[in-house]
Amino acid sequence: MVSPWIAGALGWAFFGPLGGLFGYAAGSLFNAAARASAQMPGGPQAGPGAARNDFIASLLALTAAMMKADGRATKSELDVVKAFFAQQFGTGVASQALQMLRDLLDKDIPVGPVCAQIRMNMNYSQRMALLHFLYSIAHADGELHPAEDRLLARLASDLGIHAADVRSIAAMFAPKADPDTDYRVLEVSPNASDDEVRRAYRRMSMKHHPDKVAHLGAEFQKAATEKFQRVNAAYAAIKKSRGMA
Repeated sequence: MVSPWIAGALGWAFFGPLGGLFGYAAGSLFNAAARASAQMPGGPQAGPGAARNDFIASLLALTAAMMKADGRATKSELDVVKAFFAQQFGTGVASQALQMLRDLLDKDIPVGPVCAQIRMNMNYSQRMALLHFLYSIAHADGELHPAEDRLLARLASDLGIHAADVRSIAAMFAPKADPDTDYRVLEVSPNASDDEVRRAYRRMSMKHHPDKVAHLGAEFQKAATEKFQRVNAAYAAIKKSRGMA
């Protein structure tokens, strides 16, 4: 087990800008993660466990920043976060994580350095999955506050997400009444030819296939499946409106 005091003292050394946010409480989270890993088939694995803790810390930091972007953390946002962490990491880790989240909501989150660290340690598919989760928090209360929209734009930029992918993720949360939403999901212009639409669909299907994030856990794979289904739904709607074969 990791001593909470040691984890707090060495946080900056091991976790860069993330470690400085956590202090003493981090040790409890890491111990919970270690217990959860020990219960998994094959027993604990130090390498993946360390990466998992880094991943949890990244999620917590950006989750806190997102929740307080509009000046208030709502119950609907907290419900989304609770469900996500419980599904992704188990109830033990989720309980510790939510305690730490409450502390983080009172802190200034250095999102730039945190995002820079994430870019160094997560691949592009993982970062897109993370951004999709942050969008789900922002939309949890049924509206997107301008301050949340601005923060999402900054986080997307700092995470190195391409503008077309940001528009596609945003479109997945847009009102379905918008006639151009399906085209934005496929990252293609409404003026595109049928062949361009087909190519865009094939490209997006590969990009958002659930297998891309299978190693991140059930909840991220669920989110990826929802995105994959949204891509299919957008393509089906466009085909129907155009009379494509």
